[in-house]
Amino acid sequence: MPEVVWAYRIEDNVMARNKPFQLSQRHIERALDQLADEHGVVARALSQVGYPAARRRPQGFESLARIVIGQQVSTKAAAAIAERVYQALSQQWQAEALMAVPDAELRAAGLSGQKLGYLRELATAVLTDQLPVDRLAQLDDTEVQARITAIKGFGDWSAHMYLMFSLGRPDIWPVGDLAVRAGFGRLMAWQDRPTPGQTALGGEAFAPYRSALALLCWKFYSEAPL
Repeated sequence: MPEVVWAYRIEDNVMARNKPFQLSQRHIERALDQLADEHGVVARALSQVGYPAARRRPQGFESLARIVIGQQVSTKAAAAIAERVYQALSQQWQAEALMAVPDAELRAAGLSGQKLGYLRELATAVLTDQLPVDRLAQLDDTEVQARITAIKGFGDWSAHMYLMFSLGRPDIWPVGDLAVRAGFGRLMAWQDRPTPGQTALGGEAFAPYRSALALLCWKFYSEAPL
């Protein structure tokens, strides 16, 4: 994993204040084992599809930019566009690099006008320290979510993805994700796909391990037999 580039002098105790990345494979398996002991629905899901794999993305501008690029397109299409954008940025996932590239070149890489605008907003927020990407790891979940969602184009889902996969927070429950809701509904044997509100309420019983549960819901949605 690439190291985070700090934009200011690092004091000796800064890194110690960073919250550690907790959503490791070991944590996921232990968390789901604990939930399985308490909830038969989790035990049954694990028996059908097994443990989900850990996912980890770098902290900083790159991951947030990729979240924007991946909105409302397939994984394959997002990867292709992200690679072309990366080349347009002279292989530098940095806010400064993005602001230096003309709109036409980024549009040619596959960005829609809306997504280009969102990336410009992100870069500006990073450069002005409105979004202190190098210090988000020091903040609690609520503060990180508030900072990210203050940027145009970034909602709760975007903040939840960053919290889970870049910061490794163990109790994030991304109810805005359609596959999580669908997987949770199937796991709970509900007749209809739950709404975000129903998913939020139903997930309360699974705290403080809801990030691991979300990963299981994704896997259960895609792999469990109907």
